[in-house]
Amino acid sequence: MQTGNTNRLGRGWIQAIFVLGVCLILSSCSIAGDRNIMEGNEDSGTKQPIERYTGAPSQAISSVYTTGRELALTFNGMADSDTMNKLLDQLDGYGIKATFFLPGMRVAEEPDIAREIKSRGHEIENNTLNGQDLSQLSYEQVYQEIHLANQVIQKETGITPRYVRTASGEYNDDIRLAAAHNGQKAVISHSLFLHNWNKESEAQKRSYIRKYINRGGIIALDAGENKQLLEDIAFLADAAKDAGYTFVPLSKLVMEGGERKPLEQIAGYDAARLNASHKPTSYNLVSREETNSKKVALTFDDWGTDYTITQILDILEKYQVKASFFLRADGVEKNPNLARAIAKAGHDVGNHTYSHPELANLTPEQLQNEVVKAHQIITEAIQEKPAMLFRPPTGNITPEAAEIIAATGYHTIVNFDVDPKDWDRSRSAAQITQSIMEQTKSGSIILLHILDDLQTIEALPQVIESLEGQGYTFVRASDLLS
Repeated sequence: MQTGNTNRLGRGWIQAIFVLGVCLILSSCSIAGDRNIMEGNEDSGTKQPIERYTGAPSQAISSVYTTGRELALTFNGMADSDTMNKLLDQLDGYGIKATFFLPGMRVAEEPDIAREIKSRGHEIENNTLNGQDLSQLSYEQVYQEIHLANQVIQKETGITPRYVRTASGEYNDDIRLAAAHNGQKAVISHSLFLHNWNKESEAQKRSYIRKYINRGGIIALDAGENKQLLEDIAFLADAAKDAGYTFVPLSKLVMEGGERKPLEQIAGYDAARLNASHKPTSYNLVSREETNSKKVALTFDDWGTDYTITQILDILEKYQVKASFFLRADGVEKNPNLARAIAKAGHDVGNHTYSHPELANLTPEQLQNEVVKAHQIITEAIQEKPAMLFRPPTGNITPEAAEIIAATGYHTIVNFDVDPKDWDRSRSAAQITQSIMEQTKSGSIILLHILDDLQTIEALPQVIESLEGQGYTFVRASDLLS
């Protein structure tokens, strides 16, 4: 995808002319008054510098911590009237209420568009005065960019913006302080900024977008720059529907979100530690639990998108089955809400390393780093101590590697005795089911995957029904091994 360069208004004489227009809209001020506003004093002809705010900075938000099946669709800037009306009609057609970050200048130029956005039930927020890069501006200039945009938006629409976003979504300490100085609750970034495409096929576009339909996600598009704006809305709406998720206004998403405790405040965050002295260290490596009881454990490895994992969670909920998930933490790091949803549903959340390496290729230090880093990321994501269960990538592990892992605090290493090879995309649901039925016995640990585009989702109901039909019950690995 192209990132594209943004054509922004300069800060020279063009800005001065526009600010004069803004002044006239706001208070019919004089040219001298206009100069005073730009210099930080709206009420007199004497320049009064804007002093740096000393209170707490505004919150910085790129996504919202939630397990709810909601995300926000947001826009930067304003296109021409015809494009904006088509966009608003399309949003109405999909029943989407969005959030528009509008530059104060564009609102001053075409207030009717802003009023139409409001009348359609969408939110209006602050995209700064010019919608420009604020990172190179002084604190006083940043303050005025936010302050004047607030004034214009309030004057023309009656709305007092609660949030501010820069053109790129990037921010620094000055921007957060100036936002708080102006009464903004948060500086908003994004989990996805969807730019113009570059020769991708429709299938590639849909696959790309599907990766970013995340619980609590904030998707951004530039209404002025995006050349496939209406097409992208259709892709986004379809992807959200396929995942079973809903677009909601940004304020609703933020209001319903929770706060994540820092890692160090979570009990069990240090249950896994680097430990150079790892011999002799006891461990329990189990592939099947010896039992006469017809209990089995369904386990799922790796990581996937919300589209895939949410469907698996829904199937397990439908059949009232609790399972064990061994998560690849570099995926959890990018999408902590989904990991939290797994834990909240009552499933085991276990450790599958950070980056899924071949353990035989790692030094002892590298191996422990993989385990401990994964533990910390998963703990912070789910906001609780995970099940202290480790599964080696590919299932391959030596006694030496097991001791090194156990020395970190993960003494129980869970492998499997039932492998239907569902990771092979050529395997059908019927083949996966048949393989599981042929291999399963009392105490079996069944390996499945949460990777995208497998037949596992189709096979899972058949597997559960078939095993239950033979008298098996499903338990978590932690329960089976206890």
